[in-house]
Amino acid sequence: MLQRQDDPTFWQSVTGSLALNESPRETAIREVKEEVGIDIQSECLALFDCEERIAFEIFPHFRYKYAPNVTHCLEHWFLLGLAEERIPHLTEHVAFQWLPTDQAAILTKSWNNRALIEKYLVKQPLDSGILQRISNEYNYLIKKEIENGRS
Repeated sequence: MLQRQDDPTFWQSVTGSLALNESPRETAIREVKEEVGIDIQSECLALFDCEERIAFEIFPHFRYKYAPNVTHCLEHWFLLGLAEERIPHLTEHVAFQWLPTDQAAILTKSWNNRALIEKYLVKQPLDSGILQRISNEYNYLIKKEIENGRS
């Protein structure tokens, strides 16, 4: 969990906004690198697209980061599996905590962040179908790396 600079009582996972002509997957890859220093592509990590979108109202005190009159966001959910805990290189947050998933769900102030954690990591631990999709995505990344001459 990451502690925001602009609201130290607010803990969250990596978040971000789509850049112009950027896909949700590209945004997730970029935001993870920017916010915690993990380069998903160069490390050939598997980024799992939950294939879920959720609309939510932006907290009023965070709206300064958005265009005028923007009050809602459409969030795309991804999971990134790491083999072990790391010390992230924080650029937009003041602190981090590795927590058991149930504690992370309690800590976050964001109901949508809590919903993701609970659905995919607490109430419904990764089942074989999800693990197969993660494996397929990882194999796809490896294939792309080989095709690009980066094996």
